[in-house]
Amino acid sequence: MRLLIVGGTGFLGGELARRALAAGHTVAATFMTRPGATPGVAWSPLDVRDREAVAELVGTLAPDVVVNTAYRKPDWTATADGAAHVALAVAAAGGRLVHVSSDAVFSGEAVTYAEDSVPDPVSPYGAAKAAAEVAVRAIAPGAVVVRTSLIVGDGRSGHESFVRALATGRRQGVLFTDDVRCPVHVEDLAAALLELAGSDRRGIHHVAGADAVSRYELGCLVARRDGLDPARLARGRRADTDVPGPLDVRLDCTATQQVLRTRLRGAREFLR
Repeated sequence: MRLLIVGGTGFLGGELARRALAAGHTVAATFMTRPGATPGVAWSPLDVRDREAVAELVGTLAPDVVVNTAYRKPDWTATADGAAHVALAVAAAGGRLVHVSSDAVFSGEAVTYAEDSVPDPVSPYGAAKAAAEVAVRAIAPGAVVVRTSLIVGDGRSGHESFVRALATGRRQGVLFTDDVRCPVHVEDLAAALLELAGSDRRGIHHVAGADAVSRYELGCLVARRDGLDPARLARGRRADTDVPGPLDVRLDCTATQQVLRTRLRGAREFLR
């Protein structure tokens, strides 16, 4: 495939680029401030908030598949409007779209969410991701929308860095015991995205880890893996703070796992 990764310098985008190149695909990717370091990738600057720039790049490159991993949590225009701009460009140029969404589209009231569950976000970021899903599905009905959860893996994620900083005393903070997600390994997620990109699947797919764990339990798993003392991690309850967003959100990935070769491991397995 000729693959374009929008947001290629991010944690997920970088892993996706490496995996796609290893599989023999031709890979182009976009960056916001500076190109990534992955050799073999054709890098292009792009601000997804600029509709004309998105259309020009996609039209020029004419990729077989566009995977949109781009978002900015505090920026509605980048997260919601940007997704619409990418979908419009892909629809005009032809090709296939895989859009990466989030479990933040749910409130947590139902706890477990299947792929046909209706979004009910309770945070600005969740609302932006939900709006992006609506735009993508309306503009590009053949697109795949992949909802995922907290992305970790091999010590390179922001959460893992934060845990190490807490455990070594370089930062202060707490890990919530009531903030529950289904963390996914970045390698599993990237592999699943490539599978879906090369398939004829369409619509909503859930791609998250097999284990539901709290931020605190996840932190303890990371600390033990890295030879650090979990007892140094302070715990707290998100419900006792004014931090916006859902508490317990668990993506039911049963239907998607049945069509994937990639096995979606749980955090208790991949952080052993």
